[in-house]
Amino acid sequence: MSEDQKKQLEQQLWNIANTLRGKMNADEFRDYILGFIFYKYLAEKMEIFANEILKQDNIKFRKLTGSDETTLEIIEAVKEEALEKLGYFLKPEELFSEVAKRGNSDVDGVSNFILEDIQKILNNIQLSTMGTDSEEDFDHLFEDMDLNSTKLGKTPEARNEIIAKVLAHLDNIDFKLEHTELDVLGDAYEYLIGQFASGAGKKAGEFYTPQEVSIVLAKIVATGKEKLKSVYDPTCGSGSLLLRVAKEVKEVSNFYGQEMNRTTYNLARMNMILHGVHYRKFDIKQENTLEHPQHLDKQFEAIVANPPFSAQWSANPLFTTDDRFSQYGKLAPASKADFAFVQHMIHHLAENGTMAIVLPHGVLFRGGAEQHIRKYLIENRNYLDAVIGLPANIFYGTSIPTCILVFKKCKEHPEDILFIDASQHFDKVKTQNTMREEHINKIISTYRNRTEEEKYSKRATLQEVANNDYNLNIPRYIDTFETEESIDINAIAKEIKALDTNIEAIDKTIADFCKQLKISTPF
Repeated sequence: MSEDQKKQLEQQLWNIANTLRGKMNADEFRDYILGFIFYKYLAEKMEIFANEILKQDNIKFRKLTGSDETTLEIIEAVKEEALEKLGYFLKPEELFSEVAKRGNSDVDGVSNFILEDIQKILNNIQLSTMGTDSEEDFDHLFEDMDLNSTKLGKTPEARNEIIAKVLAHLDNIDFKLEHTELDVLGDAYEYLIGQFASGAGKKAGEFYTPQEVSIVLAKIVATGKEKLKSVYDPTCGSGSLLLRVAKEVKEVSNFYGQEMNRTTYNLARMNMILHGVHYRKFDIKQENTLEHPQHLDKQFEAIVANPPFSAQWSANPLFTTDDRFSQYGKLAPASKADFAFVQHMIHHLAENGTMAIVLPHGVLFRGGAEQHIRKYLIENRNYLDAVIGLPANIFYGTSIPTCILVFKKCKEHPEDILFIDASQHFDKVKTQNTMREEHINKIISTYRNRTEEEKYSKRATLQEVANNDYNLNIPRYIDTFETEESIDINAIAKEIKALDTNIEAIDKTIADFCKQLKISTPF
């Protein structure tokens, strides 16, 4: 698929999404359109899988609509295979295209009512997984799609009409799922998530990391690796950051994540499945990561995160005996959980692993407990590998400048910490700043080669950091001061004197004209 075709598909999906918009805000109609796209994906994947099984018998899955014993036996056999391989099952009459056709045909001029059918089918998808290994991955997956919401229409008929229209539009789009080497739908899904994030204001931070930041984080943790045994995101949002890491290596064996927001947790699971990640290869939990961690017994080769900036947490004194925090002697402040996330992630980092986390600039220089934790990480553990300053106004919903902290338990360069100031390397697009590919490549190249460049990067020794009392503020290490061009005062004085002479001559000429015209002079 060409780049133009890809953009055309993205625009088609966005146009369909906007037919649902009505009076809903971005994060509300997001749940419906992404849910319907996911349903279409599951149905098409089911049909392709079933047709492959039935190929030798020259049977098409969607034609198995009878209730005779032979047909039911075939369907049951397909179901058993589907639950094992796909993790879910749909009956032939539950396929997306079949429902779309029913919803857009009429009897005596009256449209078929399909809302109850859709709600039942979505429930059946979940019920089909009960008692199987995939049950947790499909549990309440469609709970945010309330087809009886008056936001879709005041009457059931109005809601039925708009939903049928959306299904018809989606049914006309070929997701090209037969071409397994292409991730056309996955890319389009990511595009939609980004579009919704840009329209959701402050809420966007709950489920989306700007693509360029995701790429930087992913490339950092994938440095030197072709395969990753595991990748983990403790605040995984929509799962986009986990999936981005997978694009930077040949293979990721397992994905792990945790997300507190229920709706976003559902979106993350959909995103995983829709990108072709087998249900046995991802383990995403819904809970507060700091207060109720779900993967405490595991360590991960790659860890990435974009946690909520300076969030509140309990900082309960009981956590001083928690293995994640006990060795530091102090907890992160209750009003700023930034370093609590750092400590949590370091606890989960494998000895050969790399972690990269996006945080507000305040973590670099704030005092108190945060300074104490910084000192411990650098002086006692020497885990901090790099500090990267990003442009301001690059995240949706906040304009504050941010940075990336990179940690390793086994640093290849234990004698220093690399500082990169990429804060001035960006493009302004409307009201948002963005990094182009060249900006991203410069950061990654500098990080991987640990090159020093005037006003951009510097390898600071541990002693230098200690001398700065473990203040990591980037200008302390990279001099970005631009000297102003020197001014020749004597030359300026001569220019002013010449101007005065010219003004006197012009005034005299004007006075002469005024005298000839017999009018008063303006001065």
